[in-house]
Amino acid sequence: MSDLSIDKGTPSLTGFTIPMVAVLGAFFGFVAGNALGSALVGVILGAVIGAGLAYGLLTFAPSRQVGRWGTIAVFAVVGLLFAGLGGFLGLGLIGAVMSWFVYWIGRGHFRDGVPIYSTPGQTLWHNTLMFICGLIFFFLIAPIVVVMPLSFNAEDFFTFTPEMLRLDPEGYSLKHYRDFFGTSDWQLALKNSLIIAPIATMISVSLGTLAAIGLSQSHVPFRRPIMAIMISPMIVPLIISATGMFFFYSTLGNFLEGSLGLSKSFVGYIKVILAHAVLGIPFVIITVTATLVGFDRSLTRAAANMGADPVTTFFRVQMPLILPGVISGGLFAFITSFDEVVVVLFVGSAAQKTLPWQMFIGLREQISPTILAVATILVVISIALLTTVELLRRRSERLRGMSPG
Repeated sequence: MSDLSIDKGTPSLTGFTIPMVAVLGAFFGFVAGNALGSALVGVILGAVIGAGLAYGLLTFAPSRQVGRWGTIAVFAVVGLLFAGLGGFLGLGLIGAVMSWFVYWIGRGHFRDGVPIYSTPGQTLWHNTLMFICGLIFFFLIAPIVVVMPLSFNAEDFFTFTPEMLRLDPEGYSLKHYRDFFGTSDWQLALKNSLIIAPIATMISVSLGTLAAIGLSQSHVPFRRPIMAIMISPMIVPLIISATGMFFFYSTLGNFLEGSLGLSKSFVGYIKVILAHAVLGIPFVIITVTATLVGFDRSLTRAAANMGADPVTTFFRVQMPLILPGVISGGLFAFITSFDEVVVVLFVGSAAQKTLPWQMFIGLREQISPTILAVATILVVISIALLTTVELLRRRSERLRGMSPG
């Protein structure tokens, strides 16, 4: 069946579709022409190509799939002939965007997200809002995306080299990753992060889960003030929390060293772990409390009627149902500890230097491009953890009957 069979009011080709595609083509032409030193020529040429592409695809290529892949192939080949591999990828991407826009505008798919009775102004506002959301997403994600290719720079620069822009293999290297895995300072920082973050997470999960369960009970007095105090570490500016922790844990450290005879290095780990646990507890409390909102209290009462003690009821009835929230809070606590640098600068010493601390040194003292490789690794870890959080959130909703299974 042709794509035309599902069209909803095809807009005018010459009165609407071609001008809109020409505007998009002019935009791409301006970007390309500005890079080549002739923005006006780029705008004119881009508008002409956009108008011709709209007319050609909608007139001679009714199949959306054939038209899109054909456009991508033509643009990519032209880019390869004139600008090498970089042009191949760049113009191929432009061809994909342009061809999608042609069919999206020309077939009237811009109306798919609004009710059929919507006015032109409402349809325009809906698509404008989607465009604004896309810009905000790009604004948030662009700094992260830029760091990742820079970590493969063959030179010790924090900018894209001409070889990288041409996608020349000589411009890319794993030298910064080799430096990270082969340098003692970086490996010490990695070891410390892998020691501190998991232990701080376990403490945060244990205390935060108990606090959330206690504060979810209706008979607990002053629940709201207590909750506000418990989550205050994520509200109070970090520099203030770090200053307070410095004075508190320095006294605690002196006691542990002087009275119990513990080593200075071991006490340093204890102080950093406890400080990071304090920062992670609010995330656990919030996620577990949100999970407990849909929890059926009759289940615990039924377990008690069957003779189960409170501990057995918690581990056999309550914990399996709130486990997604507990794990989600634990992942947030882990990310907080793994990425934190301000508190560890105040509370820890050189022996407890973590990855963020070493990255800070790499920027302040020696401008080491290795931090780009470390940043990429941290981004990948964060993406994996946040993906896990999202999967657990959906599982929690299914268990509580809030979404279809």
